[in-house]
Amino acid sequence: MTRTRRVTGGRSRPAEWVARPERGSIWLLRLMTVFSLTVGRRAGRVALYAIGAYFFLFAPRARRASKTYLRRVLQRRPTMRDRFRQVMAFASTIHDRVYLLNDRFELFDIAVAGEELMREQMRGGGGAFLVGAHLGSFEVTRALGRRQPDLRVAMVAYEGNARKINAMIAAINPALAGGTVALGNAEAMLRVRALLDEGVFVGMLGDRTPGGEPTEVVEFLGGAARFPLGPMRLAALLQRQVIFMAGVYCGGNRYRVTFEPIADFSDVARDEREDAIRAAVVRYARRLEHYCREYPYNWFNFFDFWSA
Repeated sequence: MTRTRRVTGGRSRPAEWVARPERGSIWLLRLMTVFSLTVGRRAGRVALYAIGAYFFLFAPRARRASKTYLRRVLQRRPTMRDRFRQVMAFASTIHDRVYLLNDRFELFDIAVAGEELMREQMRGGGGAFLVGAHLGSFEVTRALGRRQPDLRVAMVAYEGNARKINAMIAAINPALAGGTVALGNAEAMLRVRALLDEGVFVGMLGDRTPGGEPTEVVEFLGGAARFPLGPMRLAALLQRQVIFMAGVYCGGNRYRVTFEPIADFSDVARDEREDAIRAAVVRYARRLEHYCREYPYNWFNFFDFWSA
């Protein structure tokens, strides 16, 4: 694995993914949900090839970004098959959300690594932060809740992204609507603290920034890339443990969910906090790079991650 190291810090400019309009629509997602739940997962997957082909042909910026990423992670020029395989992995995880958010876990073969880490944290009675990425599926981690009934997970996100996530979830399963906490004000911080005190695991994605916030520039897949400091700063401010989480798609109906410790801010002194935060971001980038190399078609950041 390529060594990942800290390069420098700074603030990011407004991110490309924030300004780019979302493809698809809520009504189409509702239609896909009804269709998929009616005909079943196997028949529903037939439509994925048409969806994948449309995205592959009519999303030129995403296509260019995919080529840049795959060239870095594969360390060779990606073929058309490589590029379409990434698109199909993305389409598969989106389609599987329909079933995962409706608790149809029996349709999947899900392996879990790091389950004892989660049990230990639950025995301690306190919640922790689960920091993931646009890698595979976040929703597949809900499967652990079926094996551990006392495990609860709440998602937090930047305000604009939280609205999109809540709308997506409401279209698939209205009973779960409004579950994502929008960050950006003191009330949200108090709500996150209350959830943690109740023993809830708070999930965040740590590989995107909306821009204009402090970042750490880290060598990642052979180039300098900006990672937001916000998720680790939130964990440090609330003095909580951070666990890296990944739910990668392995083809067919197979997923692999992994939990790994990244940082523990419960006893970090105030004057040591900033260094501890930046070190945690570097460790996060290392683990993300590791899983990108191990499962190269699972990272779904379809914009130029290194341009900033």
